Amino acid sequence: MVKSGLTKEFCLVNGRVMTPHRVLNRGGIHIRGEKIAQVFDMDDENSAGTFQALPNIDVGGAWIVPGFIDMHAHGGGGGDFMDASKAALAAMAASHAAGGTTSLIPTTLTSSLSQLEAALDNFASCRDSITGARLWGVHLEGPYFSYEQRGAQDPRYLKYPDRDEYLQILDKYPFIVRVSAAPELPGGLELGRELRKRGILAAIGHSNATYEEILQAVDAGYSHITHLWSGMPGVRRVNCFRVAGPVESGLLLDSLTVEVIADGKHLPPALLKLAYKCKGSQGMALCSDALAPAGMGEGRYILGSAAEGQEIIVDDGVAWLPDRSAFAGSVVTGNDLVRTMVELAGIPLKEAVEMATATPARILGINDVTGSLDAGKYGDITVLDEELSVVRTFVGGQEVFVS
Repeated sequence: MVKSGLTKEFCLVNGRVMTPHRVLNRGGIHIRGEKIAQVFDMDDENSAGTFQALPNIDVGGAWIVPGFIDMHAHGGGGGDFMDASKAALAAMAASHAAGGTTSLIPTTLTSSLSQLEAALDNFASCRDSITGARLWGVHLEGPYFSYEQRGAQDPRYLKYPDRDEYLQILDKYPFIVRVSAAPELPGGLELGRELRKRGILAAIGHSNATYEEILQAVDAGYSHITHLWSGMPGVRRVNCFRVAGPVESGLLLDSLTVEVIADGKHLPPALLKLAYKCKGSQGMALCSDALAPAGMGEGRYILGSAAEGQEIIVDDGVAWLPDRSAFAGSVVTGNDLVRTMVELAGIPLKEAVEMATATPARILGINDVTGSLDAGKYGDITVLDEELSVVRTFVGGQEVFVS
């Protein structure tokens, strides 16, 4: 159920409020307009006047946490970003809001230039009229990827970085906030330097780079690893010598943050625990890499646009290529990511939430306005029950989902 009404000033009360520093076991949030006015302890007598004088929403002891931030999602609710339609974007935003996500970075797929521009033009025309998760900007995933590590990316459209092409795209669409590429390709380092100059997050993805090539990439401006372990090799032999790859580089280098697809399918518990042990909750973000079937049932779907996309199969809680040679992406949303880390990887809830909120906010450079429950930040809030299912979602103080 999605709501669109805005209460200008109210309080969420009687919740376990997860602040950046502690948990208030009987706490509340005072929302004024789009922002958090105050986080308070209901047992503090100085706070009584705040929540007694305003309309209250009593959450009955549920968790009140920052809204989740998904920095890598292709679709949801039946809509794919590459559909290039307002209906697809609206379906994405609503589906992810139902999973507790309040900030979403819609992500492209490797495609023809014309299809890419159609998707970006559509985003520009309707992003501000979409209700649900806030659409901060776009993540370009491809087309500058290694053929050997392409995964579900369409090989017909893979190419080397073309400076004239990407400059035209970056100039025309200033809302691009992240680009994933294989830095070892000819022109890959130059692309990284251009992205750094523009303040765009440069991420290493679908890459066959060696550790030495990763070091060069970091020097050129790359600072993040796209879906660790997916679309990249680990240690391999080159002329009998073992060579570290993007996986080991991401785990080893403090200058690189990483993201993991925490759907319980792409990575087993042991690898989730290893990433957490190496990077901690401040160096590791959770992402869905969700496709259009997220929030839908099992069956056959299209990955990408109707005109250029590939058929995929959703079965056993994950999306596959038709020959089942590789996963195509996930079908989960924000609260599923947190639940996976808590239940399968044994990570404390507070740190699992941090990996879905404060950490991606910092990586994206939006932590000054969202990602934690602090006075002055947007009222981006998720309410969770004991099973970590979503009860309510607020974006900018507006309730956009209630179960």
